[in-house]
Amino acid sequence: MALSIINIHVNVTGTSTRFFNVLAAPLSITDSTTVAATTFLNDSGSAATTFPIVTNGYYNLYINGVLQEGGSYSVSGAELTFHTVTGTLPAGTPIIVEAVELVTTL
Repeated sequence: MALSIINIHVNVTGTSTRFFNVLAAPLSITDSTTVAATTFLNDSGSAATTFPIVTNGYYNLYINGVLQEGGSYSVSGAELTFHTVTGTLPAGTPIIVEAVELVTTL
């Protein structure tokens, strides 16, 4: 049997959408505290209505510029929900939600 070489080209591309919220008032966080998507602005500075639903990718959460642990939050179309964390974020703290969607083509 002759040797056959198969070339497979996989291309992965990603899109990133970011949402920004600078807290107007302190936010007390306990398990299941939520922040509505409508309190965020999108990349172009317009009010967000929802977060995108990511099916092949992930969300990142940054608080005051620091990436947060993945298990400490979840994102749905309507809101950001905190899990297993407690504390208070002072007014003026920036919160950024980043939705990254990956597309694979052969």
